[in-house]
Amino acid sequence: MRRPGRVTLGRAMSWLRAHDPELAATRRAVRTAIVMPALFALCGQVIGSPAMATFAAFGSFSMLLLVDFTGPMVQRLQAHAGLAVAWAVLISLGTLVAHRIWLAVAVMVVVGFLVLFAGAISSVLAGASTALLLAFILPVTSPAPLSQLPDRLAGAGLAAAAAMLAVSLLWPRPAADPLSAPAARVCRAAAEQLRADASWLAGGPGMAGVGQCRITAHRAAAAAADLRGVFDTTPYRPTGLSTSSRAIVRLVDELTWLSDVLADSVPPLDGRPACDPDAHAVRRAAARVLDEAAGLLDVPMNPRDALRAASNDLGAAMAGMERHATGRLSGHQAGAATPSRVHPVIGRLDLSFRAQELGFATLQIANNVDLAASAERRSWHDRLLGREPGTLTEPLMSARERAATHLRPQSVWLHNSLRGALGLGIAVSLTQLTSLQHSFWVLLGTLSVLRSNALNTGQNAMRAVLGTLAGSIIGAGLLQLIGHHSTVLWILLPLAVLIAGIAPAAISFAAGQAAFTVTVVILFNIGQNPDWHIVLLRIQDIAVGCAVSVLMALFLWPRGATAAVDRALAEAYTDSARYLAGTVAYAVGRCGSGPAPTAGPPVEEGRAAAAAARRLDDAFRSYLAERGAKPTPLADMTTLVTGIVGLRLAGDAVLGLWQRAGDEDAGTDRAEARLVILGTAGHVTGWYRDLAAALGRAAPVPEPLPRNPTAERRLVDSLRRDLTDERGQSTATAVRIIWTADHLDVARRLQPNLAAAAAPHPAS
Repeated sequence: MRRPGRVTLGRAMSWLRAHDPELAATRRAVRTAIVMPALFALCGQVIGSPAMATFAAFGSFSMLLLVDFTGPMVQRLQAHAGLAVAWAVLISLGTLVAHRIWLAVAVMVVVGFLVLFAGAISSVLAGASTALLLAFILPVTSPAPLSQLPDRLAGAGLAAAAAMLAVSLLWPRPAADPLSAPAARVCRAAAEQLRADASWLAGGPGMAGVGQCRITAHRAAAAAADLRGVFDTTPYRPTGLSTSSRAIVRLVDELTWLSDVLADSVPPLDGRPACDPDAHAVRRAAARVLDEAAGLLDVPMNPRDALRAASNDLGAAMAGMERHATGRLSGHQAGAATPSRVHPVIGRLDLSFRAQELGFATLQIANNVDLAASAERRSWHDRLLGREPGTLTEPLMSARERAATHLRPQSVWLHNSLRGALGLGIAVSLTQLTSLQHSFWVLLGTLSVLRSNALNTGQNAMRAVLGTLAGSIIGAGLLQLIGHHSTVLWILLPLAVLIAGIAPAAISFAAGQAAFTVTVVILFNIGQNPDWHIVLLRIQDIAVGCAVSVLMALFLWPRGATAAVDRALAEAYTDSARYLAGTVAYAVGRCGSGPAPTAGPPVEEGRAAAAAARRLDDAFRSYLAERGAKPTPLADMTTLVTGIVGLRLAGDAVLGLWQRAGDEDAGTDRAEARLVILGTAGHVTGWYRDLAAALGRAAPVPEPLPRNPTAERRLVDSLRRDLTDERGQSTATAVRIIWTADHLDVARRLQPNLAAAAAPHPAS
């Protein structure tokens, strides 16, 4: 029979795991609850230095509760050592400028902007931004003689040393990303579907039946839906800010896209397409790649050789399919092209095109998984400078490129950095001019409730004030009950720190603010005559900080994350459509001689599209993190974000298709085929530019483009000589032209879902 105590403890742990997945917040809170009171007691009671005690307490609070570095343990400790050095520099700077109001405000704005904006460059700096700001806020709002600087630095140094010991010895953080396991399940389910489809298409003894194919397709779709659910419905950011985590975030979109492609390729209930052994081989090779990718997602530190070998085999299978596809059009092009004969001509390549599309999407997924695994092996120096693994650029060049990406008016990161810096600067000026007691908490109030828009900031401000009020009442009651028994306060301090660390993630922001207030009340009354008046000062200070944050949100970002993600979507669709148009222009330049100018690979357009996608990722993260009702349903927003992936993959596929092309028949005149392809590309990419205008609220949502059989007939007719050469064979260039048209048609088929998602939604 189970004991009641065990039942209660088991229920408590189940509740905690449900509200704090992976126990990430609990792990940090336990460490802080052990280290922070111990250092506060050591510095205040044993060494007898209040300044050292204050900086040791808040240093350990910052380094253990506000940061959670990822990667191997050695790199985590290196990151903590770098954080300690940064704390020393910022404490010294804050102490030096605190006595001059104008200088303190100016330096606060500069430091605030640099720290917040640096997160766009480096995942290490992004994860440590709040801790870095705290290192400057604490001294700049607590003016003291320079003679106290050694004690302040000593307290921060003790906190850093204790934090490094705690991170390595007290409940070390596992390296797994929360999204890795569901992403691995999607890869395995997709691999199972690919093998079943290949078996059914190939026929023969032991082949999979249509029913089995549909079962595997259902499993793959369900796994993709589960992954998307974990990503979208978690009330806080479901992954870290590291390069590996960001790669997995992109992997979610790519796996969603692969799931859509697989859904379109489910075998029909009646009939079987003509046998295409090369297409079947590509599907089997893609299945092997996905299996290897799943294994690397499960254990990122495993060797990557198997995944890379499988990717090379898939690339070879796709190249072989492209070479052999020329024979599949032979003997079917006699006579003029008519509506009834267009479909057999283009449809004969449909199976190989589907395999090529699946193979290309699989290679993109493999590259992202490889990137995530490579990022886990980077040195701390490369992590700090934000250098992508496998790039040939110098780290500082990579940092400059990333900074340039976000130095644009539409950048969410730039908005957040400016708003946060100005808000903190205003808060410093208020504390200096009004001489508020405990002005440090004004800055914490500003920092803690700054969010993505005015409405949400106002909601958080109200929760912060209500939480502070509740915590103050609890703290005042404790002081009245405890009286002069400071030993009880020492006993309660670790418990208060533990709850303050867990409550924001497991309960609510207001609960965390209440627990934090109780912690501060206890901290300031240990070793002194209990004073309940401090709770009134705490409410006053935090209210001023909240007011500053609301003011800055109203001034700098009145429409919030929804408007920002709309602008980011519009920009991403514009740049991605330009990139697709550039790849088609490059393709027609490789078709042969003719009047069309030869265009080079659209390198700059590709970079611009990638940069716009990164800004969209930041805006979408803010959109997901923003509390409250959203005017656009999450499913529709996800559809629009995933559409960017499909559009860019279409461009990547066209570019890769023609970069692998030879020049053996470059002298053939294919002017008519060029005109057809360029015209189709102009219509398709023009629609996406119109969609971007609609997302920017400058135009109505365009109607999806219908299929154009006339253009298909013209394309087939213009390629008549290529489709049957002197040997009765089709040329490789003809196949590539038709596949280019197929990729454009994929982009066209996305339009109905995107138009429905972008349509205005009635107010609820």
